[in-house]
Amino acid sequence: MKKLIYLLIVLFLFSACAEIKEQKKPKPKNIILMIGDGMGLTQVYAAYTVKKDKTNMARCKHIGLVTTSSKDNLITDSAAAGTALATGNKTNNGLLGVDKDGNKFPTILEIAEEHKKATGLVVTCAITHATPAAFIAHNISRGNYEGIAKDFLKTDIDVFFGGGKDHFMKRADSLNLIDSLIARDYNIVYDVNEISSIKNGKTAGLFYDFHPPKYSEGRGDFLEKASLKAIEILDQDEDGFFMMIEGSQIDWAGHDNDLQYLLDETLEFDDVVGKVLDFAEKDGETLVIITADHECGGFTIVDGDLEKGTIKGHFSTGHHTPVMVPLFAYGPGSENFCGVYDITDVYKKMKNAFGF
Repeated sequence: MKKLIYLLIVLFLFSACAEIKEQKKPKPKNIILMIGDGMGLTQVYAAYTVKKDKTNMARCKHIGLVTTSSKDNLITDSAAAGTALATGNKTNNGLLGVDKDGNKFPTILEIAEEHKKATGLVVTCAITHATPAAFIAHNISRGNYEGIAKDFLKTDIDVFFGGGKDHFMKRADSLNLIDSLIARDYNIVYDVNEISSIKNGKTAGLFYDFHPPKYSEGRGDFLEKASLKAIEILDQDEDGFFMMIEGSQIDWAGHDNDLQYLLDETLEFDDVVGKVLDFAEKDGETLVIITADHECGGFTIVDGDLEKGTIKGHFSTGHHTPVMVPLFAYGPGSENFCGVYDITDVYKKMKNAFGF
């Protein structure tokens, strides 16, 4: 009898300790998903080489590899890949937030809003372009920019910064969606240098008619300014926030087979990664995930010098490729992003991290 009682006590204590250990696992209050569009492992290592072994992505201790195929093709486009990241569902190339029959998938941004979290998007393309659109729109065509713009009015997104102003103002249906945003209490900003005056409240920054220019052609530190201001605004929500930041034009450099363009965009993205990681390190409640939707250009490094920070590269295609892309994670819950998994699992891991 005594042995039975002793055994029961041991089992009880073991169960209690396991439960306490599980309870002590921290869950993030905030998630910042950073997407380097078209950024494969070689693009990352190009930045690593040019920065002479000092990339910010390398600060992350938890690393994974992600497969990226779409529902109907080994090689995904950004709409299907964005949908996979945003909803955890595969769809056909060209579709946003829906299956081939138009059935809607709820996005991580929409689910975060349902749980009273603040939400935001910051990109170096039109805010209506494929990747950001996948987090907020449900459309059978990624090219329906005016329809995608209307979807912004169907959510309660707190902050969005990028291009695409014409899709809100110069529309075939003559609607002025800026007036609709103002009616919903949004601050409207058309110049990124003016966002410093915004201290709080819902904010729409539409800084370019369509896409912003290249970093090398005058965009400057737009991504850093916009990202940090968005974090400042979103962090005021006591329930936390979800935010997606995209270095959009790494992909376009791959399409153009332009090495310098690729380096400029990837290096800028990594600089912003550093600022975001600094925030997360100080905050202690923020999970940062840095990954890509796919690789673009079939980029290969054929020569270089780590001491001098120089590389020579070669592109094998002007299109996307199906190779796995890297994922770097930092903060509470980051240990769950190690390993090899599908792009749809990124959404599932984010949702689980939030406890939804």
